[in-house]
Amino acid sequence: MLQENELTQPVDLCLPNGRLNPLAIGWSRQPLQNCRLYGHPLRKKRWNYWCITSPTHLFSVTLSDVDYAGLPFVYFLDFATGEFIEKTIITPLGKDIILGDLVPDDAVYEGKGCKISIQKKEAGVRLLVDIADFGGKPLQAEFRINESETHESLNVVVPWSERLFQFTAKNNTLPAEGNVVLDGRTIPFDGDQTFATLDFGRGVWPYKGFWNWASFSTRLPDGRTLGTNFGAGWTDNTGSTENALCIDGRLIKLSEDVIFTYSTQDFKAPWKLRTPVTTKVDLTFTPFFERIAKTDMLIIRSEVHQMIGYFDGIVEGECGEVIEVSHAVGWAEDHHSRW
Repeated sequence: MLQENELTQPVDLCLPNGRLNPLAIGWSRQPLQNCRLYGHPLRKKRWNYWCITSPTHLFSVTLSDVDYAGLPFVYFLDFATGEFIEKTIITPLGKDIILGDLVPDDAVYEGKGCKISIQKKEAGVRLLVDIADFGGKPLQAEFRINESETHESLNVVVPWSERLFQFTAKNNTLPAEGNVVLDGRTIPFDGDQTFATLDFGRGVWPYKGFWNWASFSTRLPDGRTLGTNFGAGWTDNTGSTENALCIDGRLIKLSEDVIFTYSTQDFKAPWKLRTPVTTKVDLTFTPFFERIAKTDMLIIRSEVHQMIGYFDGIVEGECGEVIEVSHAVGWAEDHHSRW
């Protein structure tokens, strides 16, 4: 088991000389980290990713800036019909993308027939998307994401070295409601099983990377919410993990690896996720949809197999409470990058 340091006071991620601030290494229950990055021309990575899931649909928005290019992208999935549409825009040197240094900061993109606005409001987050040509159809989306002050999230620094490091904030089980209007057809996202998940990242990466990521949010039969965040590969040999549960807004940090077992020959076959030392995680993930995203821009190359599906099994909460997971909507991915 790892010994991870819990932070309780605001801290700068990066020193003025561009190196990792050693005082930032650790994790926190609230986003205490100021992620302003210095130096490292053309090597900095910044993004805000939101994904909203309901029992019937998924909608995701990302604003990313990898220094030499910006990559706003949006995708939509209808579980019943399999209808999937994705729009990716590439902007030189991150042109027209505005991203802040703090997790609550607004994020905005406007250009090439696309407007994306992610704004912090008193009760949470307001997300707006307007795309003139989304798979040949106009799209408008509006979501209200409830984020109370007491809701805890996973905020972790991954320290590969003094010069290479990553901060990530993962926030799930956030109640959301809104609509996607696609070619005049309104698709509602509502009900007590509709949740938003945030993945916020800032850092200076190795050029070559690999990771697994899995997450879901669900409401249990007793009315409590359960969210998970699991990762592998990305944090190996760093003394950090991105593994945690969030039960009714309370974070439970897992300072233990989660083993992903799956077939790279058939990503749609069931995946197994488990903790190797304890019995805190024992889940089966059954995909029903495979999203493949490939980028090849010579120096930028990535390939993602993001599987959408259902989680079943058990996780352990506080004091050894065994929690049964049944048919929870979420995702798991295999991602190789050269950025």
